[in-house]
Amino acid sequence: MPAIITDQFRILNAETFTKSVTGIGTTSNFYYTFLAHPDPTNDDIEDYGDPNWGTTPPDPRDSFQQEDRYADSMLFLKKIGINDFARIVPRINWASGITYDMYRNNYDITNDAPQTSAKTLYESRFYVVNSEFKVYICINNGANPDFPDGRPSQFEPTFVDTAPQIAGDGSDGYLWKFLYSISPADIVKFTTEKYMPVPANWGDVNTAAVKDSAVRGHVETVVIKARGTGFTAGTQTYSNIDILGDGTGGKVSITVSDSEVSSIEVTDGGKDYTKGLINFTQAGGSGAVFEVIIPPKGGHGADIYRELGTYRVMVYSKYDAAADFAAQNNFSRIGIVRNPNEFGSSTAILNKNTATSLGSLKLTGGVGVQTSNTIYKLNAEIRQAVGTAGSFAVGYVASWDKDTGVLRYYQPVGFSTLTGNNFRNFDFESNANVINTSPSTDVEGPPLAPDTTFNGSSITLSNKVVDLGQTFAGGKANPEVEKFSGDIIYIDNRAPVGRSESQKEEVKIVVEF
Repeated sequence: MPAIITDQFRILNAETFTKSVTGIGTTSNFYYTFLAHPDPTNDDIEDYGDPNWGTTPPDPRDSFQQEDRYADSMLFLKKIGINDFARIVPRINWASGITYDMYRNNYDITNDAPQTSAKTLYESRFYVVNSEFKVYICINNGANPDFPDGRPSQFEPTFVDTAPQIAGDGSDGYLWKFLYSISPADIVKFTTEKYMPVPANWGDVNTAAVKDSAVRGHVETVVIKARGTGFTAGTQTYSNIDILGDGTGGKVSITVSDSEVSSIEVTDGGKDYTKGLINFTQAGGSGAVFEVIIPPKGGHGADIYRELGTYRVMVYSKYDAAADFAAQNNFSRIGIVRNPNEFGSSTAILNKNTATSLGSLKLTGGVGVQTSNTIYKLNAEIRQAVGTAGSFAVGYVASWDKDTGVLRYYQPVGFSTLTGNNFRNFDFESNANVINTSPSTDVEGPPLAPDTTFNGSSITLSNKVVDLGQTFAGGKANPEVEKFSGDIIYIDNRAPVGRSESQKEEVKIVVEF
């Protein structure tokens, strides 16, 4: 049986997703973006790396097994706040000389949009954003029997009145409807070359005038499809001609010239039209055909999300110099996880602005040995004897701060196959055993050991208190998030991106429903 999932269902899904964030409605969800996978070309570990990742990142796979591998590669997370989501639409810049599609309610697989051949309204080019980040609907693109598909736009719309207006002198035939202005904050966070945001709260103080001016079934324009013949000679205008149909109050004014219809103007759009027609018999001719353009449900501006088709959502995160972020290493994976747990818990949902998935060690070299004399190379394999004789923890260096003596590490599950401990994954411990590297050349200077006397989350360097980002006990700090917890709902593999202490990353993820 033929069936479709409509665009309105897609728009509903986007709305539901944005409202599922804690702080909106009655839900209690916490979403985080995360950066992951610092050494993707390392293929020594099962299901971890690929030597070709730098040039050809692999396509993400969707399975329970892969979800665990994605969680296994996490570095750090950034909570997505209620102001870090935006419903978005493709960005269509106004430019002189471009012919835009006009709004019509009947674009579908049997009736393409003439300029873009789009099969739906939302895929057509029926709205624009101008150079001042004001957004307009194209109510009329100058279409007439001489230009059935419309004419090039010549004048940039800049007005902010709620009623549709022409731009410039109107000689291009365009009629525009102002919708909203993109705020400076939303320009920074959610506007890209391809996408632009739609206001989060349509009808608020910034958009109420447009929404309140909308009238259900109010006709804004009528297009001449055929001019007809045999009408009164000369030029004459006929006013108060009814727009027939299921609405009321609609009126047009029709001008005939040289025995044919030359122009039509809506003088009263009426209300409640879902179908309209014009029967022009006043001037004695015949054959004139008109198309009454029916507005979206509620009228233009009533429901911006339905009108523009907001079935995409952009998620924004900014990674900067948070104390629990490793600032030195690469990342090659970006993702979104819902409701991860606090470390050591299967029930408590993580609720921190930033969090790390890395374990950390506060190292010391003992009396007279400065940590600054030692350099652990990034992504070097590190080992420490733990537990009973012959057992040792294995991991990789995520970052090393020689001034604070803090080494952050990650432990991919597959790495345990290298330990000789029958695939037992041992964590590093607060003991006096040194942190060696394999090969030994991956550490410059004397290997260091955990400072088993250190407790706390900060140290003082040069009379300045330095936040270490994690709380240490006996020189060891656990991750802040429970590994493998939460639902990973988005994954993007990419070529490695390097980080530095002075660098900030803006992550903009587009989710299309």
